[in-house]
Amino acid sequence: HLHECPVVGVVKSGSVLFQAEGEEAVIIKAGEAFFEPRNKAILHFDNASAEEPLVFVAFYLKEADEPNITML
Repeated sequence: HLHECPVVGVVKSGSVLFQAEGEEAVIIKAGEAFFEPRNKAILHFDNASAEEPLVFVAFYLKEADEPNITML
């Protein structure tokens, strides 16, 4: 997926496998922040655990009528 606006957020519980296009995959854990750049494909934003649910809060830094997400 990608966003037409920057997105910042924090993992509240669980962990996420995160990978933006052109970058290494990382595990982001509870209490850690993430950043999704404008118009950059996010290859992975996946729950990193088969047992624990992932909960996160995301802030979309939108202007006007930009869509929240575009699925690729």
